[in-house]
Amino acid sequence: MHRVNAEPESAAPPVGPALRRLAVPVGVLGSVIAAFAYVAAVDPNEPGHYPTCPLLQLTGVFCPGCGGLRSAHAFIHGDFTTALGANALAVVGYVVFAVVWTLWAARAARGRGLRIDLGSAQLYGIGVLIAVFTLVRNLPFGAWLHP
Repeated sequence: MHRVNAEPESAAPPVGPALRRLAVPVGVLGSVIAAFAYVAAVDPNEPGHYPTCPLLQLTGVFCPGCGGLRSAHAFIHGDFTTALGANALAVVGYVVFAVVWTLWAARAARGRGLRIDLGSAQLYGIGVLIAVFTLVRNLPFGAWLHP
């Protein structure tokens, strides 16, 4: 016996559910845009707007996040050279976020989840990358990585 489907198998899902599935990715993007808009409007290069990094203030050591706000400010204003100079690791993070968010939103629109399973080797690799970045930016020859 042959069954006849009312809808072809390749029919697109209804628009309403797709919009609901995009609610969380769009909410996350909205939060990131709001944060970047605030940093774009309130210049971190002006003293008194943001607190000083406690590690830098207490020890004189640049943490991996030092210069991140200045990097975001320069990035949002299209000054990518200054953004890289303030915190190159943060700029890499902005790009990684954009790629992962795009994949997440595209998969969510199709009703599929996005699961990123990093193994211990990848997590250790990320940790080593952050540690080396922090170490090099605090050594005399790594002054070019100072914020």
